[in-house]
Amino acid sequence: MPLSDAIPALFVLADGTSYRGWSFGATNTTIGEVVFNTGMTGYQEVLTDPSYNGQIVVFTYPELGNTGVNPEDEESSAPQVRGAIARNICHRPSNWRSTQSLPDYLKQHRVPGIYGIDTRALTRKIRMYGAMNGGISTEILDPAELLEQVQAAPIMKGLNLVREVTTKEVYEWSDPTTDVWEFNPGCQGNSSPKYTVVALDFGVKRNILRRLASYGCRVIVVPANTSPEDILKYNPDGIFLSNGPGDPSAVTEGIETTKALLKAQKPMFGICMGHQILGHALGAETFKLKFGHRGLNQPAGLQRHVEITSQNHSFAIDPDSLPKNLVEISHLNLNDQTVAGVRHKTLPIFSVQYHPEASPGPHDADYLFEQFVQTMQTAKQAEIASVR
Repeated sequence: MPLSDAIPALFVLADGTSYRGWSFGATNTTIGEVVFNTGMTGYQEVLTDPSYNGQIVVFTYPELGNTGVNPEDEESSAPQVRGAIARNICHRPSNWRSTQSLPDYLKQHRVPGIYGIDTRALTRKIRMYGAMNGGISTEILDPAELLEQVQAAPIMKGLNLVREVTTKEVYEWSDPTTDVWEFNPGCQGNSSPKYTVVALDFGVKRNILRRLASYGCRVIVVPANTSPEDILKYNPDGIFLSNGPGDPSAVTEGIETTKALLKAQKPMFGICMGHQILGHALGAETFKLKFGHRGLNQPAGLQRHVEITSQNHSFAIDPDSLPKNLVEISHLNLNDQTVAGVRHKTLPIFSVQYHPEASPGPHDADYLFEQFVQTMQTAKQAEIASVR
């Protein structure tokens, strides 16, 4: 697109720093927490990941939109971000799977973006001073006026955003395209599921549900405020705690539900927000990271076992608050030594801070879904043996 046809846009950070660029996507005003993602690919999965609700994402890779968008790569039914920031934008994508350009896709869903700014300098600022609120506008081009709105917006700490992204109704996952996504020939497939899993939806990504189904699970997705009694009525073989946005300590209904479900002693697996919710339910605390972890190549592991992982989170479990008599750390983020995984010492319960379902990202940690299935199999066999 010639710059003569481009619409001017303004971006302002809460500290007063302002950037002028050009609009792509919707022409309106948006405010959210500004974070950066270091992935070189997977922008559509990032934009549609419910864990980014409430946030404006800076893409550090300088080219965005080259492969367009398509329905198969959506992690939810629509973009979840408040806005997007890029160095350069492609208006004419080239990919056989593309059905729409990225600017048209964001415009359709009323999500604004700004391009033509120095995203490297912006990323360095966030790394130095931490994630903070910011605003993008094509309507307000006076930095002082937009800054006033940005500074009046609530900060991420203390926000319960799960209510905005959780499903409103119970549904059973059914995806006819699962075979297209299968990369592990050892999976059991979902033609005849062997285990029933109830997924507590804090903002679940579709690829998590695909991976559970690929490993032989019948997946029932329930709203985040579903009572423990209603969850147990499904007689699940396992319980899954999903990813999601916002401050985990503010999701009090999810924490209390998980506390109650622990008493059932059923296999339980948590990812990202689910990992943090499980930590709170076990008595631990979480804290906000300076700028979080968002990218496709974060190393995680323990005792010479290393996985390259996809990560997206602002909060982490405080290791000193973990009840050492109940829980042990299974993984650390090897960049900063924050807690990246925990497991219960006596119950079939574990969780990870990162995203083993990838999409986008490496498949190093896919074995965790198999591990979850194995815990359900063991629990089921023990239950049958006790009846005999």
